[in-house]
Amino acid sequence: MPEIPPPPARSRLLSIDALRGLVILFMLLDHVRETFYLHHQVPDPMVAAETPPELFFSRLLAHLCAPVFVFLTGLSAFLYASKQPDGRAAASSFLWKRGLFLVLLEVTVVNFAWTFQFPPAKVFLQVIWVIGLSMLALAALVWLPRKVLIVLGIVLVAGHNLLDGLHFPAGHVLHVPWAVLHDRGWIELSGALKLRTSYPLLPWIGVIALGYAAGPWFLAGADAAQRQRRLLAWGAGLLAGFVLLRLLDVYGDKPWTAGDTALASWMGFFNITKYPPSLLFIALTLGVGLLLLRAFERRQGAAWLAPLAVFGAAPMFFYVLHLYVLKFLYLGAEAAWGRNQGTLFGFDAMWMVWAAAAVLAFALYPAVRAFAALKERRRDIAWLKYL
Repeated sequence: MPEIPPPPARSRLLSIDALRGLVILFMLLDHVRETFYLHHQVPDPMVAAETPPELFFSRLLAHLCAPVFVFLTGLSAFLYASKQPDGRAAASSFLWKRGLFLVLLEVTVVNFAWTFQFPPAKVFLQVIWVIGLSMLALAALVWLPRKVLIVLGIVLVAGHNLLDGLHFPAGHVLHVPWAVLHDRGWIELSGALKLRTSYPLLPWIGVIALGYAAGPWFLAGADAAQRQRRLLAWGAGLLAGFVLLRLLDVYGDKPWTAGDTALASWMGFFNITKYPPSLLFIALTLGVGLLLLRAFERRQGAAWLAPLAVFGAAPMFFYVLHLYVLKFLYLGAEAAWGRNQGTLFGFDAMWMVWAAAAVLAFALYPAVRAFAALKERRRDIAWLKYL
């Protein structure tokens, strides 16, 4: 069989796809953990004193995924608009249609991959849901002036922790909208079905807005050196802000505590809240993400970037594929070896999670490569761009 060439990077910066591909692999690691290491559950935020370091830092790596996905979604929306004759109108229309598609995908195909229940008793509204809702919000926000969009993004990211103490009990008229926007919880639709708002929306609207506002840095005519300076300045600035706020320990996340050892103290320092993403969570993850984006751009000729870019060129295809592969692998393992971890089948050590994730990445690569090449080759097939 002839080798399928990787999709060319003429229509997008290789660094963007490579960064998306890297966090996809981190996501794969985390989902292998959730499939085969669930007998060692971790809350949010983690309990640093009770979490083994190898589990803690594996989970910390996965924290990069959602912020980078959402930021790059906004960035990609701007680049899409820049290539259309009607610009914002085209972007708004695409964001609206793809946002609705992702919301529908989450509550059907994706939720079934996690639960294998039909009809479902529980629907978990997770990252695909929040990306879809963020796109719906951005479909309206693209009409704002860029400066207003930047201010709005900063206010939502930096200010939403002021609302942490606001809660509405079940039955209150504001319980459902607030559970969707900011307060992670359950929404009971009936006695047989309830929804879990795993990813509250409000701060993610800020992240996608900032991604869209960063779009002009990546236009074809933009100065590459200036773009890299901006990525360095903003990335380093976000990390410096994270360190300063964490040391002051007065705003942006729950207080941290020093441990009995230096390692335990470092774990406490980096133990941040994801649901909803705190200011410190976003500052740390987007800071690292922007610096990685700069590093990848400066090494676009490196051979090791190409496989990452392949994963990043077909993110939704990989997302759905790997969830079903993991579910069938789990069912097969449970049938073969039984429930060796109480009520679950699971691995005995975290290194086995890493090993399984590496094997799966290599195993799934050919299918992702073929689909990415198909997307690039058949731009006339409209539905392919949704994956």
